Amino acid sequence: MVDAGIGRLLISSLHQGIADVSPNRLDFYENWLSPKGMRDGRIGLAPLGAVLSFLYREEAPANDRIVARAGQYAADWTFADVSAFRRWYIRRLPTSMRARAALRLAKRLVIATVRQSTVKTRVSGTTAAIDIASALFDQLRDPATIPMRAFYASAVGRLFAHCAVDADVSVTTDQPGPWSLAITVKGPRATEILDAA
Repeated sequence: MVDAGIGRLLISSLHQGIADVSPNRLDFYENWLSPKGMRDGRIGLAPLGAVLSFLYREEAPANDRIVARAGQYAADWTFADVSAFRRWYIRRLPTSMRARAALRLAKRLVIATVRQSTVKTRVSGTTAAIDIASALFDQLRDPATIPMRAFYASAVGRLFAHCAVDADVSVTTDQPGPWSLAITVKGPRATEILDAA
């Protein structure tokens, strides 16, 4: 399989999500998500595909919780990477501008997880969409892409929360190839809960 430029952010967040939700299964997954491979940044598409396939087939119903938790970690780490001043500034913008800031961070997250990705965002009033075309989805068999779609939906929802925007995020396309997340902005939200976490 072609290396899709899998980033440490994706591997580390999946590893942590498994450790949190199914710690007794972590040794099994470390056959592919080895700490040395994560440290060296040398986890390829084939090991990632194996992890995603096993998550989808073997870990139900915990698989949804694992990828949701992993997406939250990826979003938390992405937001923490933003300077303190910028985080403060984003949260003081009008809601529509905070939503656009969240979309920019979502684009950054997708590219940090799989470098060979194309991300397009569209905004119309209180709705937005993120279209993702990724080498990861081109190379994996379809069932293995389902956890990744849920991972991105969770990560994007968390980024909107970090930007003090209350939003619903859902996967709108389940086909191979380019697919989309639909976002409905419901209004502003408090960030105290996330800040305390």
